[in-house]
Amino acid sequence: MFKKILIPIIILLIIAAFIFLKAKNSSGGKNDGIKMIKVQRGDIVEKALAIGHIEPKKEIAVKSRISGIVKKVFVEVGDEVKTGEPLLEISPNPTPLEFVEAKRNVEIAVVNLERASNEYSRVQKLLKENLVSQKEFDTAEHEYKQLQLRLYLAQERLALIDKGSTKVADRQIDTVIKSAVVGTILERNVNEGDPVVPLTSYQEGTELLTLADMNSLIFKGTVDEIDVGKLDVGMMAELKIGAIPDEKIIGRLSRISPKAKQQENTTLFDVEIEITQRGNKVIRAGYSANADLVINKTENTLVIPERLVEFKEDKTFVEIKDEKGDIVKKEVKTGLSDGINVEIQDGLDEGEEVVERPPKDIT
Repeated sequence: MFKKILIPIIILLIIAAFIFLKAKNSSGGKNDGIKMIKVQRGDIVEKALAIGHIEPKKEIAVKSRISGIVKKVFVEVGDEVKTGEPLLEISPNPTPLEFVEAKRNVEIAVVNLERASNEYSRVQKLLKENLVSQKEFDTAEHEYKQLQLRLYLAQERLALIDKGSTKVADRQIDTVIKSAVVGTILERNVNEGDPVVPLTSYQEGTELLTLADMNSLIFKGTVDEIDVGKLDVGMMAELKIGAIPDEKIIGRLSRISPKAKQQENTTLFDVEIEITQRGNKVIRAGYSANADLVINKTENTLVIPERLVEFKEDKTFVEIKDEKGDIVKKEVKTGLSDGINVEIQDGLDEGEEVVERPPKDIT
């Protein structure tokens, strides 16, 4: 009889113990996941991000002033050239009509000049005999000199079309195009035998080569409108180039566009950064790059993760544990933030611990 009563009692005690332990674990689980983060010292840097690429500060397109075909190319992409070094030679390739027209213009100019010369000599004699006025003499002299210049011009055009060289005002003009600056060949757009359209006042002409001084490079990029108001010309910037990620490259903000532009529903401003410290590796034109522009910086200051700070109206709070171990709120004064960590100016001491709650489940 006793055994029959004891067995149910034991079962009830086991069930009660199980319920008690479960309730205890459930109660204690309310604080599971809570971590304590120490207040430490560190640096906070506020930055603005610019996205863009590397370009030469000055890039020159080489064109020809005479038409023809490319006879010889003296340089290749990547070659460094000095002022006056030959780049290409252009061989004149006039059409039969152009050649005939240039030759006929010379012949017409010779005939006109002979007529004007005879008239000029005749009026000069008449002036000595006071048979014509000074004005008539001046008119004849002016026409003679004008037709003389037209002959020279026609002869120069014929020489350029026929031989590809001539001399104007003691200056030799030939078909060899020479470099006007010191630089590096970036692009070669023509090969031997390609036709060349000259640069004139009414046409752009064929772009033969592109060259630039690769010792003078700049970063061209864009900054979001949120950050542009914090920027000033002269700010230092650290550039990160994807092709050479380990290289430290420093620049100086040299230009901020006064006008915004729209790109994919975003308002952006163009900026330029002059590279002042290149590092040891070769920087090539066209590299994609990001630039971190330093707006503000604090060193060796108290910092905590910004996610631990609660912003309420005009005040900021963190959670700490009091002497009893209870979690309470404490008002603090924050300073500079880099988006990850925030400066603590007042309210916490170094080594003090701040509560970090586990992330809330998304339902």
